[in-house]
Amino acid sequence: MSVCLGIDVGASAVKIAAIRFSYRKTTLIGMVSRDVGPDSDLPAILREAVKSLLGEKGGMGDASAVALPGSKAAFVNLSLPASSGKALGNVLPFELEPVIPFDMAESVFDYRVLPQAPSAEKAPTLTVLCAVAPTSEVRARIDLVKSATGVEPERVGVGGFTLANLVGWAPALASAEPILLLDLGNDSSDLVVLEAGEPVFARTLSLGTRGLPPTAPKLAREVRTTVLGHRAAGGKPPTRVFLAGGGAFVSGAEGFLAGELGLEVVRIPAPALELERPGTVDLAEVPRFAKALGLALGVGPRPLGMNLRKGALSFERGFAWVREKIPLLAGLATAIFFISLLSAGAQLYAATRERTALEGALGTVTKEVLGESTQSASRALELLSKQTQVADEDPMPHADAFDVMVKISENIPQSMVHDIEELDVQKGHVILHGIVGTIPDAQAIMTSLKSERCFNDVKITRTNQVVGGERQKYVMELDLKCPEDVRGTTKKGSGVAQPAPSASGGK
Repeated sequence: MSVCLGIDVGASAVKIAAIRFSYRKTTLIGMVSRDVGPDSDLPAILREAVKSLLGEKGGMGDASAVALPGSKAAFVNLSLPASSGKALGNVLPFELEPVIPFDMAESVFDYRVLPQAPSAEKAPTLTVLCAVAPTSEVRARIDLVKSATGVEPERVGVGGFTLANLVGWAPALASAEPILLLDLGNDSSDLVVLEAGEPVFARTLSLGTRGLPPTAPKLAREVRTTVLGHRAAGGKPPTRVFLAGGGAFVSGAEGFLAGELGLEVVRIPAPALELERPGTVDLAEVPRFAKALGLALGVGPRPLGMNLRKGALSFERGFAWVREKIPLLAGLATAIFFISLLSAGAQLYAATRERTALEGALGTVTKEVLGESTQSASRALELLSKQTQVADEDPMPHADAFDVMVKISENIPQSMVHDIEELDVQKGHVILHGIVGTIPDAQAIMTSLKSERCFNDVKITRTNQVVGGERQKYVMELDLKCPEDVRGTTKKGSGVAQPAPSASGGK
């Protein structure tokens, strides 16, 4: 949160407003006024006024703004070709030189490009509102504030433009119809015309409240003439007048000006700001402090007024400002550090809980699938590899069709006459079509083959007598599967049948 001061230095009084800007709201701290004279010590008066407003511990605020009297500046409306829009900063000094009473080489200026209404003209133009002042006058205002607060002001407003900063906080000033803001000072009066909340015309009159009531007709005539000049230049006539400054409290000022100008005249409304200390601010005094409030609000976002801190007078924050902010920066850095630690701790805690849950799930799955519960990923992979690996890397079967023929030959007695009509070996299944003398002979062969380690489920499925003879045909089936063909067992050399003298079909 930052505290911004608006310092309005007048001919007979110094008025200061303090506003606190924060992320979500803007609050009015207070307003204070001190009378001054020709021989007054302005820096001392300003210093005392700020301390009375912010307190001894409040310092001099975080930022400030001051205004240059409009009588020490010039306001000019220029019409330029639209093509010059990208180089206005370079073009304006040459355009302003012949129309201002100052040497541009020793002056500073600020400008606003005014909104343009749609037009059918072939050559569109830019209307630029400029404020120009001697560099020496602006520097004197900067030095005054620096000598009082120890810090240069961020902005130097000028004339009635400071009142335009109230638009964002006073809805009545943002009217779509043109309105006139008139600040009645002691020796001079500042006038600014707003259209849709934008300043489009400004002048400073050399008459103020001094000499009233005899000078009232002359003051009204000056205001009326200025408004007519604005209309003659193509401006829209104002529909309402808002009074500010000490002159707003002169008895009968509103009624007199309303009769002279033919317009409704009221005091400028108070901005819609929260009060930091309710009861300590008299909102009825807001018109008197309108300039000071506008200056303070101008330090915030989106100011509408002019700022003469340009060129060589541009505001730059020095090391002293950084040094003042070191405690705040250190506090923010500490907060960020601890927040980072908390964030890292929270992430670590979440990761630990997730790891515990995953390890528990791994133990459950390994118990169900692998037969052993483990929460170690490496151990689970080891168990899985043991389950899936095949120790025998030789893809060839341990017994093939030739081995089947050898074993069948070995198990047929030499005294038996046996013929083989067909031997079919496919996918580990053997079908033997043979001819023997009697059925018991076939059963004897079957019994003998059952003792072979690679023959399983040996059985005779069919028998019948040879046509035209006494011999018997039989069909025998068996599964060819050696113990070494089972996964995880070691291949043995003895598992393969060794050749033996074949039993010919003519035994």
